[in-house]
Amino acid sequence: MFGRLMANRTNRVQRTSPLAAVRTPPDAGVLSCRVLDPVNEPVANAEFAVSDAMGRTVVSGGADPYGSFMATVPAGEYRLAVSADGFTPYRATALVGENCLASLGDVTLQVAQPPDLPAPGDWEIEPTHSSIGFTARHIGLARIHGRFNSFAGAVRIDDPVERSAMHIVIDAATIDTGVRMRDDHLRSADFLDVQRFPTLEFYSDRFVHRGGTKWAVTGALSLHGVTRTVTLDTEYLGLGNGMEGETRAACRATTELHRDDFTVSWQTMLARGIAVVGPSIRVDLDVQIVPKG
Repeated sequence: MFGRLMANRTNRVQRTSPLAAVRTPPDAGVLSCRVLDPVNEPVANAEFAVSDAMGRTVVSGGADPYGSFMATVPAGEYRLAVSADGFTPYRATALVGENCLASLGDVTLQVAQPPDLPAPGDWEIEPTHSSIGFTARHIGLARIHGRFNSFAGAVRIDDPVERSAMHIVIDAATIDTGVRMRDDHLRSADFLDVQRFPTLEFYSDRFVHRGGTKWAVTGALSLHGVTRTVTLDTEYLGLGNGMEGETRAACRATTELHRDDFTVSWQTMLARGIAVVGPSIRVDLDVQIVPKG
């Protein structure tokens, strides 16, 4: 009877222990917390980064649908950084013991003050501090990075900002991946065909605020003689002042293009059926704009 009582007690402890369902190595413990907004709703899109005493990232990831995060780490002292769009970042330290749960409990993020928007009026892209780059897959393994070295653009900021418009013109012949033979091939009729289509152009027709610093800029991209609607996933970085005191606004944006959508369909297959060039291209923009004139 005494044995049964001890067994029942052990079962109860295992069922109620926060580590009962988590297998941890002998020298490790578990770090956890739950992220809430100011009205106690879980922040499901929260991002976590756990670093050690040397500042090296040990683990990172996102919260589950309930705003919770849990990670098994070697016993020691850690710094936890929590971020989510529209909220002020949160930082804390935690000491994780062997076979122990180090819980920070409920962490409440505070709503961040959004950065000031550019003043209404005509602005232009400042190319010296801007870049338009792209990334493509090569033989299903490596990534090839490139950029366009010459482009220009204008932005008309309206009130409200959602009615703003943007126009970007890219000189197709200035494509640059750092390898002359490859760049000459990309300029040829197999790809961009710069003799027939010397520019790529983007005209925006809609700015949509997605919350916090996130925006969607939708418009028409003309490439290789074909026009398609694309959306730039954009992060607005705010206002600042340049070396001469001029006002600047900055943003980052990204989108993914499918080559076949723009009839850029040249392809060669390796013997194992692997495509030399991937079907999609990731485009990344880092843009600073200044008032026109």
